[in-house]
Amino acid sequence: MLILSRRKDESVIIDDGIEISVVDIRGDQVKLGIKAPKNVKVYRNEVFQAIQAENRAAAAAPVDLPTLELPENK
Repeated sequence: MLILSRRKDESVIIDDGIEISVVDIRGDQVKLGIKAPKNVKVYRNEVFQAIQAENRAAAAAPVDLPTLELPENK
């Protein structure tokens, strides 16, 4: 893991398209601003972990193929 020190209003650039700025610091909380292309997904870690857990659970769930219905052709 790369560890960098930044002060308020300073930023880092990742791969010419993503800028992460320190917007505010209060006590043990840091507010970050993230500028990234629209195709780059940005998640808080706890949200990303929850999404991954849901995806694993969905992939492990049995699927009853005979009960699935095909969409009607229009």
